[in-house]
Amino acid sequence: MSIITTVEQLEALYGLPGETSLVKELDHVIPEYAAFIEASPFAALATSGPEGLDCSPRGDLAGFVRIYDPKTLMMPDRRGNNRADSLKNIIRDPRVGLLFLVPGSGTTLRVNGRAHITTDAALCASFSVDGKPARSVTVIKVDSVYFQCARAIVRSELWNPARHVDPKSLPTPGKILEITSRKGIDGEAYDKEWPERAKKSMW
Repeated sequence: MSIITTVEQLEALYGLPGETSLVKELDHVIPEYAAFIEASPFAALATSGPEGLDCSPRGDLAGFVRIYDPKTLMMPDRRGNNRADSLKNIIRDPRVGLLFLVPGSGTTLRVNGRAHITTDAALCASFSVDGKPARSVTVIKVDSVYFQCARAIVRSELWNPARHVDPKSLPTPGKILEITSRKGIDGEAYDKEWPERAKKSMW
């Protein structure tokens, strides 16, 4: 197996980026980039901490990530499993990466920056859904923002309904928990209770 160990070897293989790959990167959000953030109901949040890297899904109503100003984004955090891996990482290493997806669009938007977490009551309340405020808000100072071309989405046919996988063909969360807990958790009961539990903790 041939292993690439230097940047020079990598550049010899791939070549240097073209002009369009470089001029699209800015240090602030322009209206054209704002349009993608405001239309996106889903983003992947990447963080780094002493235990390693983490990439966590974040989803809410379209435009859930607020553009406070061209250099500042705000993202609410709602009820979840309380692992808080991303938030723990941010406290210890503020560097973050976001990848925004817009259903139906092949273009994605990438944001890199530095973040902190706030529980300011008024700010959390401003992100309320169904009367429930955000538990905290992640404030992101933008270092770089740029769009990613559609190749990956096109190749994967991500939005093609004909390519959607039947959930019944995959192990359920309950089944996985039953195995990983060595039957300490009743998988069938977990799956039956999940829909009602999800409703209570949606926001």
